[in-house]
Amino acid sequence: MIEGSKADAGTRRLRMGMVGGGPGAFIGDVHRKAARLDGQVEIVGGAFDIDPAKSHEMGRILNLEAKRVHDNYEKMIEAELALSAEERIDFVSITTPNNWHFPVAKAFLEAGFNVICEKPMTMDVREALELKRVVERSGKVFALLHNYTGYPMVKHARWMVREGKLGRVQKVVVEYPQDWLLKRIELEGQQQASWRTDPKQAGAGGCLGDIGTHAENLAHYITGLDIEELSADLTSFARGRLLDDDVNVLLRYENGAKGVLHSSQISTGEENNLNIRVWGTEGALRWHQENPNYLYYYQQGEPVQILRRGNGYICEAGKRATRIPTGHPEAFLEAFANIYMNAIATMRAAMVGEEASELERDFPTVDDGLEGMQFIETVVASSKSKEKWERFHR
Repeated sequence: MIEGSKADAGTRRLRMGMVGGGPGAFIGDVHRKAARLDGQVEIVGGAFDIDPAKSHEMGRILNLEAKRVHDNYEKMIEAELALSAEERIDFVSITTPNNWHFPVAKAFLEAGFNVICEKPMTMDVREALELKRVVERSGKVFALLHNYTGYPMVKHARWMVREGKLGRVQKVVVEYPQDWLLKRIELEGQQQASWRTDPKQAGAGGCLGDIGTHAENLAHYITGLDIEELSADLTSFARGRLLDDDVNVLLRYENGAKGVLHSSQISTGEENNLNIRVWGTEGALRWHQENPNYLYYYQQGEPVQILRRGNGYICEAGKRATRIPTGHPEAFLEAFANIYMNAIATMRAAMVGEEASELERDFPTVDDGLEGMQFIETVVASSKSKEKWERFHR
C-alpha cells in the first residue's frame, strides 16, 4: 500500500493517471478536460488503449514523458509503485469499455491508489459486491462518474426535496431518449457503437447500462427514494442487435411513490434529452439536461417558478458547483468537473488525515455503482419474467 506525499497535499496539483481514453475516444477526452478545469490536476501518465501503439500515440498527443506511458494497466501499476511518493500518481481515471472497469479498479485500489471510474461500475452484481469490499478494505476514495448529479440545479432539486418543499414525493417520471443507435452503425465500425452493443464488453444491458442507469441514478439522487419492485420491458428494435436499445420500466418505491423510467437510443430526432419530473403533495419539480441551468418549481394554483443557476437563493451545494455568474451557461463539462472537484477535495482531506465535509463528499460512490448493477440485474430479470412485478435485487 502507498501513502503519497502529504506535505503539500492541500496546495499542489494532484497527479492523475488514466486507463482508456486513447486516440478518438470521446469520454476519455471529456474526463481529461473536466479534471483539469479547475487547475487542480495534471495528467502525468497512463495506459490509454488496449493497443500499445495507440497508447503511446496518446501519450505523445498529451506531451507526456515516454516512460510514464504504458502498454497495459498492469505495467502502469508496477511502474508507478517503483516511483517515489513525490512522483507517482495520486489517482487513476478509468474510461475503458465496461468489461475492464472491475479488474482495473480492483488492481489500482489494491495497489493503494484512489480511483475515479466510468459507469456502469462493473459487468454484474457479483463484481460490484467484490469491488465494494475492495474499496472498504483499501480506505481509498472511489468516485463513479454519474456526471448528471454534478449540475448545480440538480443539486438544488435534491435540496428542495430534502427541505420538504415538495411535501411527500408521490410520482417520479425520468426519461433519457437518444437516437444515435437508430441504425446498426456498429456494423459500420463506429467505435462507440461497436463495444456498447457487444455483451462481452458492455454487459447485460445495452441502452439500459449506458443511459438507463443514469436515469435511475438521477431519480435516486434527487428524491432519495429506494426502488421496492419494478416491471420492465426491454427491446432490441434494430434487427440482429444483441443488446437492448429501448427500455421501459414501471417503478414502485418503498415509500409508496410510483415511477416511470424510459430510456431509448432509437428515439428518432432526440439528441440527449435526459429529463426528470417529480411530483409531491405540496409541490413539483422539472429539470431538463439539454437546458440545465433552469429548474422549474410548481405549486398548485400558483404561477410556475423558474429557478436559475448562479443566484443567491441556490443551496450551498449548488453554489459550490457554480463557477461563473448567472446568465452565462454552464453545462456538461462543468458537471463532470464537479464530480472531480469533490472527489479531489475528499482525496486531499484523506492525505492530511482529515475528514472531508458533507459538501466535498457529494459525489457518486461505490454504493451508487452497486445500486446501478442491481438495477440492471432486476430490469433484465423482469423483462424476461412472466410475472408482473420483480422485487429489487438487493
